[in-house]
Amino acid sequence: MKLGREITGDGRFVRQPNRFTERIQPDGPYPPAPGRYHLYASYACPWAQRSLIVRRLLGLDDIIGVTIVDPIRDDKGWRFTLSPADRDPTTGAAYLSELYLATDPEYTGRYTVPCIWDTHEKRLVTNDYPQLTITLETAFAPWHAPGAPDLYPTHLRHDIDTMNDRLYSGINNAVYEAGFARSQPKYKEAVTRVFTTLDTLENRLTHQRYLHGPHLTDSDVRLYTTLARFDPVYYSHFKCSLRRLTDYPALWAYARDLYQHPAFHETTDFDHIKRHYYITQTNVNPSQIVPLGPDLDWNAPHNRA
Repeated sequence: MKLGREITGDGRFVRQPNRFTERIQPDGPYPPAPGRYHLYASYACPWAQRSLIVRRLLGLDDIIGVTIVDPIRDDKGWRFTLSPADRDPTTGAAYLSELYLATDPEYTGRYTVPCIWDTHEKRLVTNDYPQLTITLETAFAPWHAPGAPDLYPTHLRHDIDTMNDRLYSGINNAVYEAGFARSQPKYKEAVTRVFTTLDTLENRLTHQRYLHGPHLTDSDVRLYTTLARFDPVYYSHFKCSLRRLTDYPALWAYARDLYQHPAFHETTDFDHIKRHYYITQTNVNPSQIVPLGPDLDWNAPHNRA
């Protein structure tokens, strides 16, 4: 994995900005419609898994198509080797990079998931992962399945947005800042932020089932994808090793509570997760050895209902 311009002179990891940030919204150039848009995602990537979870929770499987990329990238990026004939069934591409360059031939950044392709305009609309789940929760509301949860209720939107910002800076991205740091001070600062955030969340979730009370929201999806990777990857691979997820009684039970919902466990593939990080990120793990552990029982009773 080449980080290049994402490492600053003082050794800090700064994530590249999202290149495509158009919005799928009514009365815009990209209106929501069944069958028009196609999602590209990876089971390995936490940002992409968010979109897969929300798509499943809201019953949008038949509204927005999906192609899952191979967890192992080569020098050309994400590959479609999990699809028939190693080609994306929607576009015929062999690599996700082909869709990026078809949309912007001058693009030189990393080719990231998740992203959404417009099958009408033959271009990428967005790879703006923070906005993508919100788009599924709002713009595609007319197609939500009966009884689907309201993950972004109007009366909680300010609180959800505030929490999501805290999660991003405190843990979702902070684990990467720790893992990719190239100086001891930047590593220490990021790891301290990770565990300060986990301690705060442990206290919050000791007193309520979900981050915003008794109902599942977008914030819970965003926290879950980091927690699912914490002990298998971030604890050792990214050196976030002060404590494990399993050392936090409330957080560990909360993570199992979410995992035991089909939308979460059916999109959580620990084999993809571990092979992606340990094999692909040779700058962190040059041996490419994938650890056997940890041996965790994600189906153990959580007693949070």
